[in-house]
Amino acid sequence: MTGYYDYVLGLIPVSLIGITAMLSVIGLPLTLAVPVGAAVAIAIIGHAVFVNVPVSNPQPMTDTATTMPQSAAPTQGLNAE
Repeated sequence: MTGYYDYVLGLIPVSLIGITAMLSVIGLPLTLAVPVGAAVAIAIIGHAVFVNVPVSNPQPMTDTATTMPQSAAPTQGLNAE
C-alpha cells in the first residue's frame, strides 16, 4: 500500500529531472533550469517534513518487566563472604 511518503520519495527525482528537462527543452538555459527543478524538489521535501509532519504513535510503556532478572541484579562486591 503506497502512502504519502512513498509518493514524496517518487516525486523528488521526477520533479528534479522532469522539470529540469522540460525547462531545458522550452529554451531555458541549463544553469537556470537545474535550480528551478531543485527548488521544486526542495519544496516537496519541505512540505513532507514541516507541513505534513511525520509522527509516530509510540506504544505506551507497560509494567511487564518490573523485576530485575537474577543475572542482572547488582552484586555486593568482589570479596563478599
